Order: sequence, then C-alpha cells, then structure tokens
Amino acid sequence: MTILGIDTSLRSTGYGVLAKEGSRFTALEAGNIKNAPKLPLSECLKRIHARVAELIVQYSPDVLSIESVIYGKNAGTMLVLGEARGAVITAAADANIPVYEYEPRRVKMAVCGNGLAEKLQIQRMVKTLLNLEELPQNDAADALALAITHAHSNSLLNSRAPI
Repeated sequence: MTILGIDTSLRSTGYGVLAKEGSRFTALEAGNIKNAPKLPLSECLKRIHARVAELIVQYSPDVLSIESVIYGKNAGTMLVLGEARGAVITAAADANIPVYEYEPRRVKMAVCGNGLAEKLQIQRMVKTLLNLEELPQNDAADALALAITHAHSNSLLNSRAPI
C-alpha cells in the first residue's frame, strides 16, 4: 500500500509518501510545497493542487491521508486552511483516490503514544519509525505522521468511510 500524507497550509504544505509492506514502512519522498507570502491566494491554491496532482501521478498512492479541520479563533485563517484542503482533496478526487482525515490528537497518539506531543517529538518519532538519516522538517514530518496514522488505522477501514 502506498499512502500520500498531506499537512495542509497555504504557505508551506507538507507532504510525505509512505510505502507499507506488511509491518514495514518506507518513506519514498517528503517535502514542502512552499508559497511566498506575496503570492495571491488563487496562485497558492493552484500550486498546491498541481504539486499534489504530480505526486499522485508519480507514486500512484492507494489513499491520501489529511489532517481534519481544526477549529480556531481566527475565522479567516480557518477559511484559508479549508481552501487549501479543498485544493488537495480535489487533486485526489480527480484521480479517484480515497481521502481519509485524522484529528491532530489521533495522529500524535498514533505516532508518539501521546495526544499532546510537541512538534519535535513528532519529528523524532517519524525519523525513528521510518529509519530516516535526518530529522524531517516540521510540515513534512506531520505529513509522514498522517500517512503512518493511516497505515496503523488500516485494519479499521471497514468502519471508516473516506471523506
């Protein structure tokens, strides 16, 4: 199974491609989709969609794993995050790839065993679990953590429906 994990953000969307064979995980690629602060929203969304579509063509993932919407006090920020998620979900839908979403606490619990884990803990556990040479960057580590969470949740898929 190949899982594409995406940690959405307008300016730095993290991605991670994970291969799962039995109980073994292998990171195939991880990185960030960077958008400069001066770029208009429409251009940022276009770039996110295009890069996710490229990753889908390159790796043919079986599923895409994304962080569920988190609620915050700033409605504008939440709206922009929702639009970035929409660009990612549309790229997956265009390729008929099911999308599964996971709450941040569930991801932290799946990777670190602690639903309140800090960013550095997630980075270190992702590095350890995937036997990476270097600590992955924050957003890429979160994306790989989302893919790991889905891989661990695979046995529950019969009870989970894609979004």
